[in-house]
Amino acid sequence: MGAKCQSCGMPLNKDPSKGGTEADGSISQTYCSFCYRDGAFIHPDFTVAEMQEHCLVQLRERGMPAIMAWVFTRGIPKLGRWTA
Repeated sequence: MGAKCQSCGMPLNKDPSKGGTEADGSISQTYCSFCYRDGAFIHPDFTVAEMQEHCLVQLRERGMPAIMAWVFTRGIPKLGRWTA
């Protein structure tokens, strides 16, 4: 499957920007552009539950069936941002 964002779980190869950006402008190998910009999280105060809900809404708005979106977001608590 390849690398995935360690904040939301999106495959980095599906990110239109191919990853977020580090403070020096380089592409992050860890986080997507929807979660991470300029070396910082876009939603720094989100809890894991808030991230799951945010992702669920975003996936549904992009046309993913509700059950698939729910399944996709269940793995978020196991990602690096949330287990560190």
